Amino acid sequence: MEAYFGHLTKRMEAFREDVLSQKPYVDATRAVLATESYKEHADQPTILKRAYMLKNILENMKIFIEEDTLIVGNQASSNRSAPIFPEYAMDWVIAELDEFEKRDGDVFYITEETKEQLREIAPFWYHNTTKDKGLAAMPKESRLFYDLGIIKAEGNITSGDAHLAVDYGMIMQHGLKYYEDYTKEMLAKLDLTDFCVLKQYHFYQAILIVIEAVRNFAQRYQQLAKQKAIETQDVKRKEELNKIAQMMGKVPYLSADNFYEAIQSMWLVHLVLQIESNGHSLSYGRMDQYLFAYYQKDIDQGILTSEEAVELLTNLWIKTYTINKIRSWSHTQFSAGSPLYQNVTIGGQTTDHQDAVNPLTYLILKSVAQTKLPQPNLTVRYHAGLDEDFMKECIEMIRLGTGMPAFNNDEIIIPSFIDRGISEKDAYNYSAIGCVEVAVPGKWGYRCTGMSFINFPKSLLIVMNDGVDPKSGKKLVEGSGHFTAMQRYEELEAAWDKVIRQITRHSVIIENTCDLVLEADVPDVLCSALTKDCIGRGKTLKEGGAIYDFISGLQVGIANLADSLAAIKQCVFEMKWITPAQLWEVLMNDFSGEEGARIQKMLLAAPKYGNDDDYVDLLVTKAYQSYIDEVVKYPNTRFQRGPIGGTRYAGTSSISANVGQGLGTMATPDGRHAYTPLAEGCSPTHAMDIHGPTAVFKSVSKLPTKEITGGVLLNQKVTPQVLEKEEDREKLIFLLRTFFNRLHGFHVQYNVVSRDTLIDAQIHPEQHRDLIVRVAGYSAFFNVLSKTTQDDIIARTEHIL
Repeated sequence: MEAYFGHLTKRMEAFREDVLSQKPYVDATRAVLATESYKEHADQPTILKRAYMLKNILENMKIFIEEDTLIVGNQASSNRSAPIFPEYAMDWVIAELDEFEKRDGDVFYITEETKEQLREIAPFWYHNTTKDKGLAAMPKESRLFYDLGIIKAEGNITSGDAHLAVDYGMIMQHGLKYYEDYTKEMLAKLDLTDFCVLKQYHFYQAILIVIEAVRNFAQRYQQLAKQKAIETQDVKRKEELNKIAQMMGKVPYLSADNFYEAIQSMWLVHLVLQIESNGHSLSYGRMDQYLFAYYQKDIDQGILTSEEAVELLTNLWIKTYTINKIRSWSHTQFSAGSPLYQNVTIGGQTTDHQDAVNPLTYLILKSVAQTKLPQPNLTVRYHAGLDEDFMKECIEMIRLGTGMPAFNNDEIIIPSFIDRGISEKDAYNYSAIGCVEVAVPGKWGYRCTGMSFINFPKSLLIVMNDGVDPKSGKKLVEGSGHFTAMQRYEELEAAWDKVIRQITRHSVIIENTCDLVLEADVPDVLCSALTKDCIGRGKTLKEGGAIYDFISGLQVGIANLADSLAAIKQCVFEMKWITPAQLWEVLMNDFSGEEGARIQKMLLAAPKYGNDDDYVDLLVTKAYQSYIDEVVKYPNTRFQRGPIGGTRYAGTSSISANVGQGLGTMATPDGRHAYTPLAEGCSPTHAMDIHGPTAVFKSVSKLPTKEITGGVLLNQKVTPQVLEKEEDREKLIFLLRTFFNRLHGFHVQYNVVSRDTLIDAQIHPEQHRDLIVRVAGYSAFFNVLSKTTQDDIIARTEHIL
């Protein structure tokens, strides 16, 4: 199968091997330089402090050029090392210094020198990080939900700008000089006697500092390449290094003139954005569209071959994988595998509604297949007229077992965007951002999704317990009486509606608190400058500078909620096989004893989501609607401050939160044991979808997909043997087209790996170093995952076609 897409060139194979052999270390360089700048510029407005911080980092961080690379730029002192961002959080860093190497998964290494560096700067950040300030600012009633893990927002309050893509095509075409000139033009228009524009003045000054810093950063690589060219005796490498030096004196400050320069320009900007802030899901957007003109021009002029283009792309993917991020252990359980969610989108439609597949689309697919890494996260935009030959190529890549490409569906996403006020042209130009979430590149504000995570199954237990968390015994919301006193299912339904609306309101309060602190404390200058129309408005992203600004939280455990409601309705209220009191007692005792086992077996036999059974599917659709109807009432902090939108919607792209939130959730009425993983995304509970993939698609399609614009994440798993025959691959294409064209599915992605292979990889990890699995809306190397997450993936249902 791997031979279908060809192989890496020898140099890229060597580069890939070198990167994969690197141990991921914790790197204190950025943390030390950031602290130094914050102290030196303590009297400056925050936006200028941030600009000087980035300038200091780019001027003084270690840079290097790998022996086999054609593209330059590094995030940390060595590849795969993870910088620390102290302005966001330091408490967990210090608390876990001696635990990084002992983790069950996502292991990081750390030297004693690094530990000492971090301990030395820690006092400066005591009560001085966004996490500290955010938690202190949360109203105590809402803070309780955060502390109990019912609403999780650590990834928000400890991260920078994220879940967006800047307009790389614009940067390639005009260079950062365009943004510099635009800023100077706006700066010259300011009347500084008007106190309202003083913030704009500081913002513009910050942009100019940062653009100069990026230009100087590129020139550092220019000088390094020149030096290495002098030192090397290899004639071919000397020529390459001189070419790199010439290029780095030009991009990204000036426009790119060819395919090579365009890729280098894009990479350096992409890199600096992730050095600037502790964000993730910073994505590449529709690369096959904005890069194609450069590719075709070079092909036509004979200065580039398709093979050379593929080598540059594979080089880019290996560089993309060098970026790493360390999270607290509690947050890691929500993002297992150290994902950065750097998404590349290909396919889809042009803005005049034509199939957008072009020759570069095929080469991007081929290059990602050859590289066989978890990053970038490759997404294909599907539409009814998608090229059939390209569909076949996608299936061939799926067979490789990397979990890519994922499919997002134009047929539901574009109408959903237009309904929300996004122009038709922009709607047709959307891209995947991170996992399955979507946005318009270069025009969308901060965090189109991932604001917070609400644990739906735990919320149901709170509903059943009259508004009290059964695990802690703390009163959280006003309930509607205890489940044991309920006589009809409709009482539970009404109680759910009442309680989930209250929990939703608390999630909004938590999200808004985080956003206000992030807006005040960590404005990200470069990211804002590169997003329309922050410069024109004189506002950062977090202040409302973007053209569009819609956000979503994520709802975890959709299938568990569905199955629990169906089990309660059937077993307790319709058939009356057990009483409410009996059910509640076995839940509190985690189905212990013979009676517990008997009742658990009964609950497990109730109708299950994922089998095209309206009995259960429509119950969760109605329950989910309560959340959807409530969350749309509450605008975000950018509402009426400039952007179109400024509102909220639902999303199910819960990454690996199903494992983390499952660890804090007692036994649930679907028969699930306490503290075990919840169902991920909107996928059925493992082993409960017994009627095949068609039934799964039909169940998922009953969700109000058009209202869940934050993403409807569906994982499917098949064995490699299922796709061995051509007729079976044709069946999968037909199945996908039916799901997207007729059922208006939002998203689907495939794990193509056998259970036996996964189990063997747990026993003999050294024999499966390159085994990649789809965790949620992203892929990861199987061996870096915790055993709990590995077991969760192994337990997923294996379908046949």
